[in-house]
Amino acid sequence: MVLGDCNPDVLVLGDDVTPAFGQQEKLVASMSLVIGGSAAITAVAAARLGLRVALVAAVGADPAGRFMLDQLASEGVDTGAVAVRADAPTGMTVALSRGGDRAILTALGAVASLTASDVPAALLAAARHVHASSYFLLEDSLGPGLAGVLAAARAAGARTSLDTNWDPSGRWGDDRLRAALAQADVLLPNEAEALRLAGRPGLAAAVATLAGAGPAETGPAVVVKLGERGALCASRGERWRVSLPPVTPVDATGAGDCFNAGLIAGLLDGLALPRAAALGCAAGALSTQAAGGTAGAPDRAAAAARAQLVSVS
Repeated sequence: MVLGDCNPDVLVLGDDVTPAFGQQEKLVASMSLVIGGSAAITAVAAARLGLRVALVAAVGADPAGRFMLDQLASEGVDTGAVAVRADAPTGMTVALSRGGDRAILTALGAVASLTASDVPAALLAAARHVHASSYFLLEDSLGPGLAGVLAAARAAGARTSLDTNWDPSGRWGDDRLRAALAQADVLLPNEAEALRLAGRPGLAAAVATLAGAGPAETGPAVVVKLGERGALCASRGERWRVSLPPVTPVDATGAGDCFNAGLIAGLLDGLALPRAAALGCAAGALSTQAAGGTAGAPDRAAAAARAQLVSVS
């Protein structure tokens, strides 16, 4: 089960996608409407990898919401728990992408209306893994109850994970986030997010802080996504570096979300954390070979084959 954001992405690709104000028109290579929202992308990527996936999110009762529900259903994602709000528009993102980098503009709309009460108890009890995406976009709605949701999932025997994504407010969390982290088995930030979540300079110090200082490590396992450099994993006093052969990206949108799906699929298959991260690296790398968050998301055979080229040290 994946919790979080669900909204279309207006994806703008080109070598120069920087807008020119002053009522100037600029031509770009392409523009498309695709599945967006970190939670929705993770759900689709997990379904491509062969998992049974349900998404818990909120959309508006509008064409954008119908687009998302139709696209997710066509990918095999269970959308029965996606709330449809009559009083809010579907969230929308414009992603300006140039190869490995992008800028993102988001209007939250119904995304920020999701609360813990929207999570069906029966679905929570049935899940083997519960993953929460984009915490900071739902900080004031889902945030107050997320720790309780994750605790209930763990009590029912599920593993839990959290990817906060970027914090547009720049505050980087409070007691509500700390409570959620206490109920997360795995934390999945990228490098920039890890440094800000920890409030420490240097990746090694940040990982130590997030995992819990000392050899016992009282915090979650931490897997930091390093883009083309792979990932850094930390759990119970051990560290692993996961490295992959380079790829030339077409578009990096959703690569971290596809990484999350690969790692979760690996954990559900019983792989140790670093080998699960290797599958995540493979899924994330392959996803960059097509535009948009899900177009390049691989199936399990392709991801497993690429994961054989990933090294763990």
